[in-house]
Amino acid sequence: MRLRTPLALLGAAILLLLGPPLLATGSGAETGTQIPGLRFMVPNSPGGGYDITARTAARNAEDAGLTHNIEVFNLPGAGGTVGLARLVSEHGNGRLAMSMGLGVVGAARSNDAPKTLADTTPIARLTEEQDVVVVAADSPYRTIRELIDAWRKDPGKLPVGGGSSPGGPDHLAPMLMARAAGITPKDVNYIPFDGGGELLASILGSKVAFGVSGVGEYLDQIKSGELRLLAVTGTERVAGLDAPTLQEAGYDVEFTNWRGVVAPPGISDAQRGKLVAFFEELHASKEWQESLERNGWDDAFLTGDAFGTFLDEQDARVVSVLKELGL
Repeated sequence: MRLRTPLALLGAAILLLLGPPLLATGSGAETGTQIPGLRFMVPNSPGGGYDITARTAARNAEDAGLTHNIEVFNLPGAGGTVGLARLVSEHGNGRLAMSMGLGVVGAARSNDAPKTLADTTPIARLTEEQDVVVVAADSPYRTIRELIDAWRKDPGKLPVGGGSSPGGPDHLAPMLMARAAGITPKDVNYIPFDGGGELLASILGSKVAFGVSGVGEYLDQIKSGELRLLAVTGTERVAGLDAPTLQEAGYDVEFTNWRGVVAPPGISDAQRGKLVAFFEELHASKEWQESLERNGWDDAFLTGDAFGTFLDEQDARVVSVLKELGL
């Protein structure tokens, strides 16, 4: 019996020596960011903006030691509203989050979805980015003015593709372009795709005359020369890309998209707080900051109730713009 006491003391001393480093360095324990079994749902196909955002966030969080073994899975359909319905059905599940953005706001409206973002728990807005107007490398259109001049002559014969349902960003941007160019928005032949991944194949295959999507989705294809960038939709040029803004080209359009994260309804305050803390720590990490720069994303971080207010404002904005455009 006497031998056990020194051994026990020795074991306790070893645990004290080993314990702090195991908990403090890259574990996420000191900030409460560890969420075992955390899953990110992507409500569109692989390769789209929500997918890239979710997988980037998961990889950065693991590299930063915030949590481990995050599962990212895709549940596409109806512009994101299939995934939205699934999220809402997971009442009280604090280990599930969904990547989303303006496209889901619009899809819920245009599809008259039974569930909306008002039924979810707002967690964080992460990024903002410009849309890009792109054509295939072998397209006859080399400038935005050449494209719009041809578009004006016969809008129906120049289909435009976007990675969102009507009411989403890739739909609203070309409709605003059309109006600025003197084209009646109702005459535009808009073809929706379930995310930028599906849209890309149709642009490259010349099934649409041009495409509109987020800059981060097509950055690699633009830089490799597969896609020709004609214009960007924000107020300033995108660093590293040789293309004018629509305003520079003479079209009065200023438009940006955003992406964020929501959770199921009915989660506890503690669960919500832990998810918000997780994304706060992710936002502060060098890994995430490097990803923002690499993908051409603007930092638009906003959490909790403030993000919830923003979602309400975005819903009202979508309804207003669609009415204004006669759509």
